[in-house]
Amino acid sequence: MSATDSLSIQLYTLRSLEDLDRILDTVAQAGYRNVETVGSHLDDAANVAAKLKARGLKASSSHVGLAALRERPEAIVQACKTLGFKDLFMPAVPPEQRDMDAAGWRALGRELGEISRRFEEEGIRLGYHNHHWELKPKDGDKTALELIFEEADGSPLAWQVDVAWLVRGNADPKAWIGRYRDRITAAHVKDIAPPGQNEDQDGWADVGSGVLNWRDLWKSCRMAGADWMVVEHDKPADPAKTTRASFEFLRAIED
Repeated sequence: MSATDSLSIQLYTLRSLEDLDRILDTVAQAGYRNVETVGSHLDDAANVAAKLKARGLKASSSHVGLAALRERPEAIVQACKTLGFKDLFMPAVPPEQRDMDAAGWRALGRELGEISRRFEEEGIRLGYHNHHWELKPKDGDKTALELIFEEADGSPLAWQVDVAWLVRGNADPKAWIGRYRDRITAAHVKDIAPPGQNEDQDGWADVGSGVLNWRDLWKSCRMAGADWMVVEHDKPADPAKTTRASFEFLRAIED
């Protein structure tokens, strides 16, 4: 089975191209057939759905902010249905909350657990997407990410594991993938440049050109239950090149 069947790309990667038509043309021409949208796309779901269909693309999933989940959950659910996907992820807490104490992270876990229960009734799987700041100890040795999942225990809250951010947080990604495999429904596929390289790109790299062994990590994520493998680069110098190069590397992986 070709890896491209489960391959998607987070459109945030191409945000500097600005125009959605140009972004989607670039993605389709590179060979992708699935995309992960961002929260603003949910606000214009019917139009985005039409643009995707015109290019033979489908939405695999989306990111959405915490404020939208709190303030207009019904509209978010409807947008997911309009775009035809079931996997939705909260990408991050607002910047001012990233250093909050254990109580704050526990409260977030409880809240996301409750929202995930409500969304499950509508056929939507809500999950959390990590960065590196959730790996800081907040309660003894327990990290913020552990507190989120601990408080969401018993709920259907999923996890979109961002492997490279785990590495940036000095964590063993395979250990975390193994520990929380029951929550994993998707993974972000990004790469880290060798030390001292790509500093203008915050040290990120096109998938396959960095230090991570994505042939091995791909298998770990898929075996843990990741339905979608989503390419992302947080600050590409050339989004079109990154989009093409990452696809070309990953298309050869056996799923």
